[in-house]
Amino acid sequence: MHLAYPAVLAALLFCTGLYGVLARRNAILVLMSVELMLNAVNLNLVAFDVWLRDALHAGQALTLFTIAIAAAEIGIGLAIVLMVYRNRGTSDVDRLRDTAEGHEPTSNSPNSANTRSEVTA
Repeated sequence: MHLAYPAVLAALLFCTGLYGVLARRNAILVLMSVELMLNAVNLNLVAFDVWLRDALHAGQALTLFTIAIAAAEIGIGLAIVLMVYRNRGTSDVDRLRDTAEGHEPTSNSPNSANTRSEVTA
């Protein structure tokens, strides 16, 4: 088996996933792109394992661990995306920047101190 064929396919899969992570705005599509990148790594691990004719099949064993980690990552990631969607009403990655630490509410928001004192007065 030639090593070039699976290596080129894995490189194309990884580049497609990288483009998806960088260009997409929907969080679910970003998670799918990360999974595509992990599958490209798995393809490389198995291809090099077969090419090197490893007696212990370490590449295939590492691939099984990577698949298990990817399944846990997609489960937790999807749960986080669903909770964010329920709270915010969108899964757009650009609109989620205000969840970072240090975000101060603006004076126009209904939760600011000035608005509360005007409502109670």
